[in-house]
Amino acid sequence: MRGNFQQPARRPLNLAVSRLTIAVDTSSLLWGLLFGSVGLGFFVYGRRQKTVVPIACGVALMIVPYFVSNTILLVILGVALIAIPYFVRM
Repeated sequence: MRGNFQQPARRPLNLAVSRLTIAVDTSSLLWGLLFGSVGLGFFVYGRRQKTVVPIACGVALMIVPYFVSNTILLVILGVALIAIPYFVRM
């Protein structure tokens, strides 16, 4: 004889973090991964060459995708940050 062993439905936990909603789509994730990888490359290059501009642009490229959710703005900022070390040489 089988009994009814179903668990009662539980409510999801209401955490303070659940109030923060971040709209993340696939394109933002992929662009963020690309710019973060290029930023890591700039950072490593800047440390080895002991130049400030690639280090600063590398750190900015790694941080910007966390704060920019608009994909078009993310691409514009990323391309601008990639171009800065080419035009500014110290």
